[in-house]
Amino acid sequence: MAGCVFCGIVAGEVPAFRVVDEPDGVAFLDTRPVFKGHVLVVPRAHLVTLADLPPASLPGYFGLVQRLAVAVESGLGAGGTFVAMNNRVSQSVPHLHTHVVPRTKGDGLRGFFWPRTRYSDDAEAQEYAARIAAALAPA
Repeated sequence: MAGCVFCGIVAGEVPAFRVVDEPDGVAFLDTRPVFKGHVLVVPRAHLVTLADLPPASLPGYFGLVQRLAVAVESGLGAGGTFVAMNNRVSQSVPHLHTHVVPRTKGDGLRGFFWPRTRYSDDAEAQEYAARIAAALAPA
């Protein structure tokens, strides 16, 4: 869809630190992560909310989300992950996306207050994307 930054990333027209690009979806680092290694997973098609995702796409899309949750944890040595999705309200980009955020005990994340951080540079972001990609189990 014209003007959608996530569609631009899927099409390769907008730069992103990609973790994986598969038929069921594309995953890349959030540019304003809650914690470093925060990944966004998007379906290839422009869909706005979870209700728009065709039932036949649910297993593939959420299978990818599940694999990324495992990869974020193992690839970054995180204690766990926080997996979340907004539908319209608080959805900063109107394209269905799932957040996979690395967590550690005592990391300070409370409720739905999501402080944001930044990568020190592109090399650091690329290193996080590569670590998660290397830990990703095959489809």
